[in-house]
Amino acid sequence: MINPDYLNIGEAAVDITGIAGATYADCRIGRLAEEEINVSDGSPEKLSRSESFGMSVRVLVEGAWGFASAAEVTENSAVALRKRAVEIAKASGMLAGRRVELAAVEPTTGSYRTPIEQDPFAVSLKEKLDYAKRLDEQLRADAAINRASANMFFRREERNFFSSAGSRIDQEIFQSGAGISVGVGRGHGGIVERSYPTSGGQYETAGYELIGRLKLEDGIAKITEEVKALQAAEECPVMTGTLILSSDLVSLQVHESIGHPLELDRVYGSERNFSGTSFATPDKLGSLKYGSKIVNVYCDPTAAGGLGTFGYDDEGVTAVKTPLIQNGLLVGYLNSRETASRINAKPNASMRARSWADLPLIRMTNTNLMPGKTTLEQMISETNNGIYLETPTSWSIDDRRENFQLGGEIGWIIKGGRRMEMVKNPVYSGNTVDFWNSCNALGTPEEYRIWGTPSCGKGQPGQTIATGQGAVPARFANVRIGAE
Repeated sequence: MINPDYLNIGEAAVDITGIAGATYADCRIGRLAEEEINVSDGSPEKLSRSESFGMSVRVLVEGAWGFASAAEVTENSAVALRKRAVEIAKASGMLAGRRVELAAVEPTTGSYRTPIEQDPFAVSLKEKLDYAKRLDEQLRADAAINRASANMFFRREERNFFSSAGSRIDQEIFQSGAGISVGVGRGHGGIVERSYPTSGGQYETAGYELIGRLKLEDGIAKITEEVKALQAAEECPVMTGTLILSSDLVSLQVHESIGHPLELDRVYGSERNFSGTSFATPDKLGSLKYGSKIVNVYCDPTAAGGLGTFGYDDEGVTAVKTPLIQNGLLVGYLNSRETASRINAKPNASMRARSWADLPLIRMTNTNLMPGKTTLEQMISETNNGIYLETPTSWSIDDRRENFQLGGEIGWIIKGGRRMEMVKNPVYSGNTVDFWNSCNALGTPEEYRIWGTPSCGKGQPGQTIATGQGAVPARFANVRIGAE
């Protein structure tokens, strides 16, 4: 339940009685703690812990938004922030071209807490650091390795939400993650790297128990042997053929070419000056053949353990699973109450801010590609001429999210249904719609995993936020592979 100390403060912040033209207000009171540990090449490279506490107020006056935040949580501060937000809304209204209208939602009273077994902030820094050091030492046990790294990250956020419509919500969200990597090589040839479980590590809404579940020690032998072999491997050839991707690379593909293009504020141009718009405009809703018939994608902040999992978004909308692509057809967007009203849709809990100090934006939650019926090994055995890629390293996509190039840490040539020689620096490129329409096989439910992206960037001023992407291995036909 909401801390009793915050009740009067929140009520004062959203009290818009007597404010001419004011139709809505909400307030967020938050406390945020983050901890990051990185040990590289035998030494702690980063040990950081930060905490913040504060509140923000958002007000809608005569169809325009005003927003203000401060690191002071008192009734006086609440009143001052509300007044400041009203002033900003009135000033914004002088320039606004379209009056904001909000899709209706029922007032909500509720609580949510990430299910955890062990609070990561109750575990001593020494214990965490010692574990990272042990991993780093094991990674460097092979004399051929000349670069090694072990990292961990933990986040705890307390969120309290009040609205003038009567919503009163409290949440406590935990995020944890860890990963390891090794590198080999020097000089002009550069360093080749392998990572586990994926580049940057795996992140979930979970407690410290995730660190044990990841079993990072089990990946050391695999990535060590692969990175040594990778140094001597040939460069990825230039070809057009069948492409098979590991589930973590599919996760990145979903994030960049489905999640971002279907953020409805981006579609309407809010990101135009920073990171672009989207080709997937509302006139294509219900008609755009975004992918093949086996492609089904949902935004789902209710998915267990996903890095974008929570109970309510930062507009107080209850988390809900919403279809985005069904049998290849574009059927939905990530929206806010404001943008949902423009397409006569229901709000789907996609408004989130990085912290109490930031303005909520439409953000991916868990953007999940549903599994199919073909195992990875079946995909390979059915492929005569192609390539299999693992573990994302690079990505580039144009500002309308139409044309892209992505790269992996490692690849294998496939000939006659068998995985053959290893190749390094593999990349592939394509057009979003053509690429997803060429998808002809998706992995099984047993191969499904929600991969976590801890620092997706958006907005101006910029905000990084955590998202999840459910994915399985996938196969695509006639893809451009290799750097020309």
